[in-house]
Amino acid sequence: MTLLATERMKLFSTRSPWFCAVLALGMVIGFAGLLALAEEDSSSLGLRETLFGWQFGLMVVLVMGALAITTEYRFGTIRTAFQAVPNRTAVLLAKAGVVAALAGVIGEVAAFGAWGTAKVLAPGADLAIAGEAGWRSVAGVGLVFAVAAVIAVAVGALVRQSAGAISILLIWTMLLENLVGIIPRVGDDIQDWLPFMAVNRFLGSSGPDPVMGPWPSLAYFAGIAAVLLTVAVVVVNKRDA
Repeated sequence: MTLLATERMKLFSTRSPWFCAVLALGMVIGFAGLLALAEEDSSSLGLRETLFGWQFGLMVVLVMGALAITTEYRFGTIRTAFQAVPNRTAVLLAKAGVVAALAGVIGEVAAFGAWGTAKVLAPGADLAIAGEAGWRSVAGVGLVFAVAAVIAVAVGALVRQSAGAISILLIWTMLLENLVGIIPRVGDDIQDWLPFMAVNRFLGSSGPDPVMGPWPSLAYFAGIAAVLLTVAVVVVNKRDA
């Protein structure tokens, strides 16, 4: 508990998580408001449309997660942390847990904020959160953000440089996963197993005949995060700080 409290204090003592939280909330909720205002026929506005901005919020969360660890390498505070707590595994797991918790809260506030904003600005739209799929589309954003934050911390720990880690995360999510689909014959099959495509399936924005269901897709995404974090733990324990 002491280690978790320490990582929480370190995280909130910097400006980047505050900026990222405000930016993520603004983008997700802002897009919902813009769509609600721009829709002439509010009855055509659906629940998924109001949450269109979650993808932009996810990018911000990835940046936040990477910065949470790379800034410590940049300013050398990670050495102090490892000297105070020789168990590097515990330090990295505590940091990942704290960042994931913050990301999860941001995701939930953003998703329900976007839904509420659209509900107010487009009262004629059918935005009822009905059934498991509806709740998954809204409440699931926080789960996705939390797992994505763990991936970002793992990549940041492996790369140790802010620019490099952020570039890898953003290029992978925004470009590479989409480009894989254009590979002849095997592109679509490979794309089905990429991590952020699994996120789309979980939140309900996938195409017909998905390779796995929503909850198995989230479990698969979480499994990839666990593997990356395990690799990061092994590497951090083997190399110098």
